[in-house]
Amino acid sequence: MPGGRGPWRVLLTAALLALAGCGFQLRGSVEIPPTLNPLYIQADAGSPVRRALLDLLAGSDVEVTRNATEARMVLRILAETSSSRVAAVDINGKTLAYELHYMVQFDALGEAGVQLVAPQGLDLVRTFDNPDVEVLGKRLEQDLIFEDFATEAADRILTRLRVALR
Repeated sequence: MPGGRGPWRVLLTAALLALAGCGFQLRGSVEIPPTLNPLYIQADAGSPVRRALLDLLAGSDVEVTRNATEARMVLRILAETSSSRVAAVDINGKTLAYELHYMVQFDALGEAGVQLVAPQGLDLVRTFDNPDVEVLGKRLEQDLIFEDFATEAADRILTRLRVALR
């Protein structure tokens, strides 16, 4: 039935054109003006957010340099802390849940130290249940949550950079 494939092609073409026309981009694509390449990420050694930023920028058009003097933009991770506090206890005083926090402060500087993005903060929060069973597994789960926080913080930082640099 050769006549049945034509409408599908038209519909598929129309859908692709609509997506292209609305500015849709795959998540993870980074829009930093070419005039601000290369980028230098200034953070403490072993920073989870720095590692996550490098992973998100891999394969993008953004060049990352290891030398701050070569950079046209410096993304500074000013502070990065993780903490937890008790969120719920039972009648015996045993902890049932924790509230996990991951806080990141950052800014971005251009050439000659011109501030491109003012200092901003992120506070990511998640509740973490603490049942009696699988104590070792819960510690690993908590570590994974903090890794997810670092990735989410990196994604939000790049989103804020996109908006601020337009």
